Amino acid sequence: MELILYALILTLFAGLSTTFGSIIAIFIIKPNPNLICIIMGFSAGVMILVSFVELLQEGINSTTQLLGFAFFMIGMIIMLLVDVLISHTYEFETSLDEKNTFSENHKMRNNSHQIELQKASLLVTLGIMIHNFPEGMATFVGTLKSVELGIILAIAIAVHNIPEGIAVSVPIYSLTGSRKKAFLWSFLSGISEFIGALISGFFLFPFINEFVLGAMLSVVGGFMVYISLDELLPVSHSYGKEHLSIIGIMLGMTVMGLSLVIV
Repeated sequence: MELILYALILTLFAGLSTTFGSIIAIFIIKPNPNLICIIMGFSAGVMILVSFVELLQEGINSTTQLLGFAFFMIGMIIMLLVDVLISHTYEFETSLDEKNTFSENHKMRNNSHQIELQKASLLVTLGIMIHNFPEGMATFVGTLKSVELGIILAIAIAVHNIPEGIAVSVPIYSLTGSRKKAFLWSFLSGISEFIGALISGFFLFPFINEFVLGAMLSVVGGFMVYISLDELLPVSHSYGKEHLSIIGIMLGMTVMGLSLVIV
């Protein structure tokens, strides 16, 4: 019982580190179009690198190369179906008279950006929540194997959850102007890790093995790559210059890569 308590505490610590990223985002960073462009690129960089370097690799190691890739593609297909259901609501057809062309078009573009950012923010938060869920399971199971292993996993996850907290908070803060909402969504994205641990401990533990966990991580990797390519990068390009988007991607990959290598 004491070991289970340790596992839950470590998972809670790792998950709530997203709130540190949120604090950085809402109290230090001031959102503007160029910054949103960089941050959305940053989010894509974080999610793409984690998906290919960590999640897909773990899936392959825990299953086989073929199955790991198959589960990854299943994740992308699931997100495609979800995306079709949500639909690209930010596509507009406009017919403007000559007199109001400039002002109306400017207004529509602003509305389009708002809807794009809103949808992307929702999918980023959803993707990170789903991504954190099996991470919570992994930390929980790792701690039950060895407290030392659990501590290492919790620290590693906590470090790379900080940029994820930034990725969730900045677009929400920019959309709503509310620090409270930005912090709340960041908190929710992190607490899903703890929920994953609770479900592991009380319901799924008898059924979870290395194969199942690896398959889940591969599927989540597919989710995150789809979100990055279909939502984050187009939104990033729409808010600023392409070079800023690429800079954001490089920064995201660098920060996340260093967090995975150093810890």
